[in-house]
Amino acid sequence: MRAGLGIVEALGQLNTRLGQERGVHLAVRLGIHTGVVVVGEVGGGTRQEQLALGETSNLAARLQGLAAPNTLVISAATLQLLGSFFAYQSLGTHRVKGIVQPLEVYQMLYESTARSRLEVAGSTGLTPLVGREQEVGLLRERWAQVKDGLGQVVLLSGEAGIGKSRLVQVLKEQVATEPQAWLTPCQCSPYYQNSALYPMIDLLERVALRFEREESPPQKLSKLEGFLVQYGLPLAETVPLLATLLSLPLTADYAPLTLPPEQQKQKTLQILLTILLRIAAQQPVLFVMEDLHWVDPTTLEFLSLLVDQGPTAPILALFTFRPDFSPPWTGRSHLTQVTLPRLPRQQATEMTGRVAHGKALPAEVVE
Repeated sequence: MRAGLGIVEALGQLNTRLGQERGVHLAVRLGIHTGVVVVGEVGGGTRQEQLALGETSNLAARLQGLAAPNTLVISAATLQLLGSFFAYQSLGTHRVKGIVQPLEVYQMLYESTARSRLEVAGSTGLTPLVGREQEVGLLRERWAQVKDGLGQVVLLSGEAGIGKSRLVQVLKEQVATEPQAWLTPCQCSPYYQNSALYPMIDLLERVALRFEREESPPQKLSKLEGFLVQYGLPLAETVPLLATLLSLPLTADYAPLTLPPEQQKQKTLQILLTILLRIAAQQPVLFVMEDLHWVDPTTLEFLSLLVDQGPTAPILALFTFRPDFSPPWTGRSHLTQVTLPRLPRQQATEMTGRVAHGKALPAEVVE
């Protein structure tokens, strides 16, 4: 879905240049369907190619034919897999050649701000927590220490689906009700393991700067300037670095960066840390970074700088990861490691019973 929307966006940018240079515009139509296909080499001799064959790919091609220029349309089968991660509009039912029943067709508009399954599921209610009272109590205790001015780091480990994110959600919900607290949720992604500082870029755009989809680059740059002024950071030094990080074009007011890459990286990390510390100087901060098993090296370097701050700032740094990740931070008095065990049979039976009786969606049981 992201690839399809990215193609439409990239073509729009390309057409701006093509219209100016050659007086032409290109258009693209995209269709997505989900199902089983057979993949293999087709043809013979020097004319062999890899193809996906079957009804699924044929229907995707039919959907493409229904799409208006520069739009992406999908089937109901694909829509059911997306939850609320994307915004869409119904195009009604359409007759498709080779298919007896009319098909529901949807046009995809843009990606929503939801970053996890729990964010998507929050509107329908989550499964009540079962058997995690001790862990919940520990997280709340650490948060109380942070509000008293003593910084804490909690490393929450557990296998996939065991409930790390659900446990974190309990603390996030509590912090969200406290007007004098700052919540900074970040999530690593398997798609961005080689993209430096992806979680921090996402945090800046969504939470700190609140970029809107329709805003122009100059408007976004102005928001960045206002944010940095709010925390007393010098614009001449910080704007070029963060604008580069956020892929925003600089105006003539700022000199272009001429720093070596390593020095530019270190200065950017220090600015990010300074921002977080100055926010914490005004209000306690819950800094959540989930799925460290997918973290990129530069983000991990930033997290090490944050952990090194120790109890000097009222920040609760809460990191989650699977057992195959080895955190590089050990032996610190302000650091707590928690490993989530599997639920005993009785508690697991209670949870699945609640799901079976329609009190929650099955997908909400897992992480």
